[in-house]
Amino acid sequence: MTTRVLINGVESGGTIPVTDSSVLRGDGCFEVLRAYSGRPFALDEHLDRLARSAKTLDIALPGRHELGQWITKAAAWGGDCAVRVVLTRGSAVPGDAAEPVVIVFAHPPGKGEGPATLLPVAAPWHAAGLDWELAGAKVLSYAPNMAATRRAVDEGFGDALLTTTDGVILEGPTFSVAWVVGGVVETPTLELGILDSITRRILLDLVSELGLDLVESTWSLDRLDDADEVMALSTIREIQPVSAVGHRLYREGPITADLARLFYQRVER
Repeated sequence: MTTRVLINGVESGGTIPVTDSSVLRGDGCFEVLRAYSGRPFALDEHLDRLARSAKTLDIALPGRHELGQWITKAAAWGGDCAVRVVLTRGSAVPGDAAEPVVIVFAHPPGKGEGPATLLPVAAPWHAAGLDWELAGAKVLSYAPNMAATRRAVDEGFGDALLTTTDGVILEGPTFSVAWVVGGVVETPTLELGILDSITRRILLDLVSELGLDLVESTWSLDRLDDADEVMALSTIREIQPVSAVGHRLYREGPITADLARLFYQRVER
């Protein structure tokens, strides 16, 4: 599926120069969308977030309509897939003309079966609410997050749950989290500097449809001792039940199931 790649809108073999800023500096941003039956889901929301990331990095994007066409073409190629959009600054070699590069391609979504299991991992690299130059941008530099995932897998879990060094819940390496306590849905606040996840936004809307209360706040890890249900949220995972966070064990509960059902109804619409 990944053999068909668009680079600045032109189908190619999927190669970029070794001098590119994404290779040498990890300097760029990206988005990942789900496509269902060849149609991209939540395209406008992802384009909005990509535009915000590009503006934060001061990298010029092509026109929105043009970019949307490239994504739609890749989605049609892939069918039920993920569509990845990568924006780089261009060459990072002094003296080269740095022309932005946009890479768009489809690949299998890679969603695992069954509930997630998460190992809490402290993330000293996370801004955790401190203001900084790239706050809110979905940048390419994910190496620390991927290291946390590998540590979790090495210890027998499916992925990590990132926390501050003093135990405040943040997010997963590539997903957001929410949980249920006494019928109330709780999730970390965006003020902690977690990603403004599209799926998280949809979840907040769906919670309202179910007539449930929602609280966004700052929570320590021991809050999950009181949770009845825990869920992971992302473009790839959609709304996925979590069966373990460290030593804490959970069953897939009715609220998670209802939210997942409403999510798929929205996808179908």
